[in-house]
Amino acid sequence: MKVILQQDVKGQGKRGQMIEVSDGYARNFLLPRKLAQEATADNINTMRMNDKATQERQAKERAEAMELSKKMKTFTLIVNAKGGGAGRLFGSVTNTEISEALEKQEGIKLDKRKIVLDEPIKATGAYTVRCKLGYEITGDLTVEVKEA
Repeated sequence: MKVILQQDVKGQGKRGQMIEVSDGYARNFLLPRKLAQEATADNINTMRMNDKATQERQAKERAEAMELSKKMKTFTLIVNAKGGGAGRLFGSVTNTEISEALEKQEGIKLDKRKIVLDEPIKATGAYTVRCKLGYEITGDLTVEVKEA
């Protein structure tokens, strides 16, 4: 019997796949637990429509990430931090502060976990910070730290 998996099933396949299983396994295990549905013409058509919609959404998100990556190269983000003089800061500038400044200055909402700092920023000056934008796309952001 052909079924379309509704969830990942260990040893069988991933969600959205159409697989061939024995009739008893489908009737007694997969179908009652809502792990799969029978592969009727209607369900197959729905599966294909969902796959197409998912691919279009991913292509759109990838294009937005590329656009954001290009935009991030064009501007310099200014972060003000408390300093103790001579270019040294009290504490360090974190990815949370960079994320908040990015949203405030440029209107770009980026999760703090997507901002990668190789080492903490503990002095004033200009730094290049890598941002993970998804779909293996990264953008370099220039951050200028000023003493407040």
